[in-house]
Amino acid sequence: MHFDWTFLVRVSVLALPAMLLMALHGTVAQASAPSAPLEKLSGRRIFFGHQSVGGNILDGVKALPNSAQGVVPRVVEVQSPTESLAPGTLAHAMVGQNEKPESKIADFERLMDAGLAKSTDVAFFKFCYIDINGATDTRALFEKYRVALEGLKARHPNTTFVHVTAPLTTVQRGAKAWLKELLGRPVWGVAENVQRETFNELMRKTYAGKEPLFDLARLESTAPDGSRETYELNGQTWPAMVPGYSDDGGHLNPAGQTRLATELLNFLASLPAPVVQPPIPAVQATP
Repeated sequence: MHFDWTFLVRVSVLALPAMLLMALHGTVAQASAPSAPLEKLSGRRIFFGHQSVGGNILDGVKALPNSAQGVVPRVVEVQSPTESLAPGTLAHAMVGQNEKPESKIADFERLMDAGLAKSTDVAFFKFCYIDINGATDTRALFEKYRVALEGLKARHPNTTFVHVTAPLTTVQRGAKAWLKELLGRPVWGVAENVQRETFNELMRKTYAGKEPLFDLARLESTAPDGSRETYELNGQTWPAMVPGYSDDGGHLNPAGQTRLATELLNFLASLPAPVVQPPIPAVQATP
């Protein structure tokens, strides 16, 4: 049997340039690939105002290992609004009082205006699930929040302010919930989550696609496989926290902490670099 070596040579001559081009393209693509997400946070100064659930998320951040994605930001508690924050810092402080959401708005404003905005590139705070109950006037609360944030953005144009939806809780189910319904007693989480979601819809309608919005509630109600945790009330479907994310129905357990911490860092890393506004020149007095 005679093997045609000239055929092999001809095929090699034709294929080699294509193979070299493919290899070159791969090298260029690898060299021009965007930097790992967490690397973007190494140059940013971030402030997060919170209470207990926010503390759960920060516990999750501190537990995340450094990886090929970059170095996890250093979590530092702010003691004074005049502190200077270093790049790569996720600073935080407790703001306001639980069950008094207006106090959290006011405290966040106070910290920003007292000097903290000058040393932060990104700032945000979140309400707690306990701040919104079945009787909360969600529209009035949202309007107070909206007005406050508009003022902060105007006074501190070099800081990116992030909006965060209010967290949810699980909904009581099973025999106890059935018995409460039978007796006409409120089932834990049912009416409260309706109000929280009503508030969150105002947040989404106002800010989604227009300003940075971290949808904490949607993440809490979404299982790792993408399915949503919901319940029915008066013919409508409402979201609730995935039971696997909490041991007490409201605070985040280690699984919930890891999920929310990971999503928060991914979100923060995806934010565009802040646009620094030039200082307004002083008006010269006319002689």
